[in-house]
Amino acid sequence: MSNPTNLKYTASHEWIRTEADGTLTIGVTDHAQEALGDVVFLELPDAGRKLAAEEACAVIESVKAASDIYAPVAGEVIESNQAAADAPESVNADAFGTWLFKIKPDNVGDVAKLMDAAAYEASL
Repeated sequence: MSNPTNLKYTASHEWIRTEADGTLTIGVTDHAQEALGDVVFLELPDAGRKLAAEEACAVIESVKAASDIYAPVAGEVIESNQAAADAPESVNADAFGTWLFKIKPDNVGDVAKLMDAAAYEASL
């Protein structure tokens, strides 16, 4: 699967979509879910939690391993996707269609420092 060009990416395999209101929607990439295998559990951050850039803030577990999910930029969690937590296999079914949490960034400019699709693919 190719990585959508409208998203930004991190070296730790999160995707980031900037919404019209300036908030960020975060999920894990198709590469990440493929490497993990069957996802069986998600622990997502609570709304109101303040995050530092690159802070481990969530956990994704598969039949093979557990991995941390990191905040791409500093900000405050405004929502977590309870539907994804209730059906973690949705990450395997559609990694780019299944968001995990949303944050209000402290500095919107930090998003520009993240990788675009071409840079992310080159890093793989």
